[in-house]
Amino acid sequence: MNFGEFLRRRFERHFNVKFLVFQHIACEHPGIFRHMLDQANISWDAIELDEGQDIPPLEGYDALWVMGGPMDVWDEETCPWLVPEKVAIRRWVTEIKKPYLGVCLGHQLLADALGGECAIQARPEIGILTVELTQEGQSDPLFTAIEQEVHCLQWHSVEVQKMPPDSVILASSSDCSCQAMRVGSNAWGIQFHVELEENTIGDWSRIPAYADALEATLGSGALTKMQADAESNYPGFQRNSQQVFENFLAVVDATR
Repeated sequence: MNFGEFLRRRFERHFNVKFLVFQHIACEHPGIFRHMLDQANISWDAIELDEGQDIPPLEGYDALWVMGGPMDVWDEETCPWLVPEKVAIRRWVTEIKKPYLGVCLGHQLLADALGGECAIQARPEIGILTVELTQEGQSDPLFTAIEQEVHCLQWHSVEVQKMPPDSVILASSSDCSCQAMRVGSNAWGIQFHVELEENTIGDWSRIPAYADALEATLGSGALTKMQADAESNYPGFQRNSQQVFENFLAVVDATR
């Protein structure tokens, strides 16, 4: 089968697939995954919760992605939309039981919504760092063909400290025991970032909360170093993001 035929069959297979994406700030969208969704002919709806957009009926979607943001899972007083979002996440994972992927805040929200707990960690993780897949992670469907040591962007000071029921840790680091997890058989959370594009770090550095955390943790001039470190790692970032996307899509295909 030639490449054109491969693309045609893939296009037809995903013609009616729809993803729902929860966003918490405009610059934390699915990043490089947006192009992969388009190439796979997958339609997706982004709901900007921080701007007051309502969560639509969930039943018409095949997967739910929940992205990052500068708020914390406990900021319900200042971000009241977190309450219905957690209800939606809990219903999606435990009742609708279709594939879920949460990144950074979306990872923490998965834990919080399903009975886990998040808290400030002893030392923030900010920069181009590494995480390591656990034995369970190396055999997990989401991380198929991903090397055990993963270079990635980290930009967080909160971690999942109590795992939700029926969960397993898939990746960890020296400063954060739960860098990735699976809950049940259909929900994944990733604390680190796999959705990077070349403009991601620059865009995020303009968010005051992120800029303050960067300077407080790494000192002045840290942004320039982070961007340089990221640039040298982009080929690996892109390979990992493509592989994670393909792996997640295989899970979605298997549930339809």
